[in-house]
Amino acid sequence: MKRIGVTGHRFLPASVLGHVESGLRAVLGGHDGPLEALSSLAEGADQLFAVIALEYGADLTVVIPSGDYEDGFEDAESLDRYRRLKLRATQEVRMDFTRSTDEAYYAAGTYIADSCDRLVAVWDGQPARGHGGTGEIVAYARALGKPVTVIWCEGVARD
Repeated sequence: MKRIGVTGHRFLPASVLGHVESGLRAVLGGHDGPLEALSSLAEGADQLFAVIALEYGADLTVVIPSGDYEDGFEDAESLDRYRRLKLRATQEVRMDFTRSTDEAYYAAGTYIADSCDRLVAVWDGQPARGHGGTGEIVAYARALGKPVTVIWCEGVARD
């Protein structure tokens, strides 16, 4: 079974959404055999990745950073989507953190990088804005020698 993990930005500019969706479809649909998709189901890239992975028949493994993870969702729609996706997961992995901290996010991100055969990064190429951010997880995966596929539109900046 091929295992593809995701790391990515929570807030994606509207101008990159179509490109990101196409890129995720190319990665997730461009393989033969069974697929396992690993995601923390955060808003933005993680949830989009999970939705597309499930469309392609992947088994979804959810990696939950902390016990209070749901408290960090900024709106009811994102939280509802998280809960619906989590119900469709074939496996749930919980990091041993009570509270959502940068260390909890780093632990979840490195778990995904350690566990996958390829990491997909929905990433603007900029340094991480905090410990456990996308740029840091990309650097970690590359240091492991994992293949990393970056999906972004050149010249577009996050807010």
